[in-house]
Amino acid sequence: MTNVEQAVRTTNRSTVTAFLLLAMFLSAMEGTIVATAMPTIVGKLGGFSEFAWVFSVFLLAQAVSIPIYGRLADLYGRKPVFAVGTGIFVLGSLLCGLSHAMVMLILFRALQGLGAGAVQPIAMTIVGDLYPGAERAKVQGLLSSMWALASVVGPALGGLIVQTIGWAWIFEINVPLGLIAIFGITFFLREQMERHPTKIDFLGAILLVAAVCALILSLLEAGVRWAWASPQIIGLLVASAVLFALFFLAESKVKQPMLPLPLMRMRVIAVANASALLTGAITLGTSSYIPTFAQGVLGVSAFLSGVTIVTISIGWPIASTLSGKLIWRFGYRVNAIAGLILCLAGSLLLLTIRPGISPWAIAAYNLLIGFGLGLSSTVQVISIQSSVAWAQRGIATGSNMFGRILGSTLGVAVLGAVVNGNLSRILRASGVAKGYSNPTAVTNLLLNASQRGQLPSGTLQTLTSALSHSIHLAFWTVVAIAFLGVLVSTGVPGGVPDETGQVGTARQTQA
Repeated sequence: MTNVEQAVRTTNRSTVTAFLLLAMFLSAMEGTIVATAMPTIVGKLGGFSEFAWVFSVFLLAQAVSIPIYGRLADLYGRKPVFAVGTGIFVLGSLLCGLSHAMVMLILFRALQGLGAGAVQPIAMTIVGDLYPGAERAKVQGLLSSMWALASVVGPALGGLIVQTIGWAWIFEINVPLGLIAIFGITFFLREQMERHPTKIDFLGAILLVAAVCALILSLLEAGVRWAWASPQIIGLLVASAVLFALFFLAESKVKQPMLPLPLMRMRVIAVANASALLTGAITLGTSSYIPTFAQGVLGVSAFLSGVTIVTISIGWPIASTLSGKLIWRFGYRVNAIAGLILCLAGSLLLLTIRPGISPWAIAAYNLLIGFGLGLSSTVQVISIQSSVAWAQRGIATGSNMFGRILGSTLGVAVLGAVVNGNLSRILRASGVAKGYSNPTAVTNLLLNASQRGQLPSGTLQTLTSALSHSIHLAFWTVVAIAFLGVLVSTGVPGGVPDETGQVGTARQTQA
């Protein structure tokens, strides 16, 4: 055991874990609480045509910074990187609340996202440092529960804040809580770094950021601002491919690369990251189109549409917590396969939903998917963290978080293309009035209860049928992704891990 690991093990783990839970809750709240307040924000600041960038730029900044924070945490320690990243998040939150124009809000959301890129991966890395074996799985499950709590509390809290003290406080609330988290980790986490000469791989960092920016931007804007076959999207994808090629070339020639390629080629890490890409696509794919089906096809309220999807966030932490026992009884491979089979089963059940189905039945199907995602994602994190030494755990964990975000973005982009393309084709073939030929406009119309109620019954039936068929096609895509995930999970190393979480190949690697 190294000096730094010995110092970490003397930490008051319960106290540090409490501060990590607070940090994770803040990160998880960003999506749910901001979404609730956006109509009010647009009303105050204007800029409706740009408001989607409030979400997109945060995701983009978070995605590009995660691998960099992971590597820096390995070089300089978890505490300073967590403190700096969370400090940037707090500063971004403060400035977001002070914004008086949509452009300002978008810029400061980018700053906030750059800070958020440190919160989740470094928190999970610290847990990997503090807790060995089965304990690690239980605490990672506890961290996952913050996403379930945020999905339930976020919308209600956002609505309450907007109606009482004003929309700015959905950002300002992060300031005191973020400072508390920084204080707690700084003063209670014991970390004695072993100082070695280090040289930051600036060229690798720049190339990685540029490549990821081009890729994520193309996925966010494809089918939204520009068509998939447009020169802009093709140009971004080509630029991303060239930049990634240059990045891998540069990484192969430096002694301390930003992303150690031999580490990424380890079987356990490569399989876990491929699985993270697929589970990320399943997560956001279902989360994006289940509420759309519930409101747009079934015509239920926004509250009930939220109920249909919140069960994913409930099943996830329950399965993550249980995995602490299951992994050490059956091994990583069995649990990884079981998790993706549950995702596949839930996705197949989604194919059975039709107009008239109870929203509670859809919620039950999503609970099954939540169990599967919780089981498989925990296997990914625990197997990675148990297979590498302390000095590589940050970048290894960060690469998995990055894979999940990339998969989420890719999933939403692909499913959006499937839904909009099929909906457009059906509307053209149905002979419906020209005013209802735009797929995005039709979807927004069906999601608006007052406008929906004014439609003639025949038109309403035609439009809801077209939307239903298109979303079902997206569910078939989710089924294909889940099936691919089952196949990929068979590559997870077999065998029951020892008390530290290592299996045979990992023990040999660390030795």
